[in-house]
Amino acid sequence: MAVTQPLPRADVAPRGPSAEHTGFATVVFGVLFFGDALRNSVNWAGWAVVCLAVVVWAVALLVRNPPRPSRSPALLGLLLLWMIASLIWSDYRAGSLLGIGTQLMTTAGAVAVAVTVSWEGIVKALGRALRAIVVLSLLFELVVALFVRQPFCPIYVDCSGSHPAAFYWTRDALFTGGQIQGLPGNSNLLAIYALLALAVTAVQWHARSIERRQAWVGIAASVLALGLTRSSTVFACLAVAALVFGFAVLARRVRLGRRWMVAVLAALVAGALAAAVSVGWGLILRVLEKSPDLTGRGTIWKSVYELAIQRPVVGWGWTGWWQPYLEPFKGLAVRNGVVYLQAHNAYLDVWFQIGWIGLALFLAVIVTTTARSWWWATDRRMLGPGRPAPWNTLDLLPMLLMSIMLVHGLAESRLNVEWGWALLVVVCFATRRDNYRWWSTPAPDAR
Repeated sequence: MAVTQPLPRADVAPRGPSAEHTGFATVVFGVLFFGDALRNSVNWAGWAVVCLAVVVWAVALLVRNPPRPSRSPALLGLLLLWMIASLIWSDYRAGSLLGIGTQLMTTAGAVAVAVTVSWEGIVKALGRALRAIVVLSLLFELVVALFVRQPFCPIYVDCSGSHPAAFYWTRDALFTGGQIQGLPGNSNLLAIYALLALAVTAVQWHARSIERRQAWVGIAASVLALGLTRSSTVFACLAVAALVFGFAVLARRVRLGRRWMVAVLAALVAGALAAAVSVGWGLILRVLEKSPDLTGRGTIWKSVYELAIQRPVVGWGWTGWWQPYLEPFKGLAVRNGVVYLQAHNAYLDVWFQIGWIGLALFLAVIVTTTARSWWWATDRRMLGPGRPAPWNTLDLLPMLLMSIMLVHGLAESRLNVEWGWALLVVVCFATRRDNYRWWSTPAPDAR
């Protein structure tokens, strides 16, 4: 008797000679994750030259391999157009031009990766870059602790005299019990890199796409970095990612007709956790040794909110990172002598800069990308009926990346810029191009 089987997925990976530009993807992710290290060591001008070279490379690839309009996310395009349109009402048009330019440059690199590299190649490149930044950061702190034995500043900061702790590239904290900062020069950044490296490496290991020794080194380095950075935000990201992973695995084990039960269970768990956090918020802050305003974030949020409600619909104009020499950013977020260049909340930052309209588009991109990521992780029959396509562990990664970045966006604004924006764009494009078309083909008779 003949049975029907789906053919292999259509257009899961790009075709042609440029399909495996994993070297390019590794460079893109490397420049993104090593951005702070490059700025600290070769100055901003040197970093800008590196970025421009990568963008030229990306544009050249896009000219030869233009993304198909049918595979391009319209909502993402509308969001970028709205950012550009904010030039019309921006009070700091030169600043907006710079911010929009860097946003488009980051987008070009991410799109070039997404349309020229297979998903397996993207994961390979991402894993290489993340493991490199984590392992080299640990080695950096070890060398400083053994041989330098004192804090020091980035190349563009004069270390003479006293400085706020945040000014130092490293505080030589490896053997003193403090939070290490690694090559990024920031313990929270190193922590989120370590968590991302842990997720990517664990998925690759289970999928057998990397060697066991490489996996062990990556996992051990990531866990060690998480312990030495002790970032409360990243631990929250880890907890949410673990829950999402558990529900994704559970959903795959439940028949399609009963998966509503998984959704109900997830909603109940989320509600219970929200209630527990609300009731025990004071205890959580004491355990984490955090102040009621979350290390100054509450003050920053209040200041940004007061500006945002002045122009709630269209915002003040896109700039990405704040430019502290411009109004209204000048003196907007200063704590203990440190000038902060973000709202420490991605969603508040978007509302502040491009208003409710921009925030609605931003959330629409997030919701649709998260939904497709969930389908990748669980069912993967999003565009047509039929049995699920062949699945492996790498399909879990978009969902894990989105869950980590969305929670991280509650306390940091990296989701809007640099590596956070690039990962969002890559996942947005990659999950769209898995365009399933199901055919029924006769298989050999089973006799």
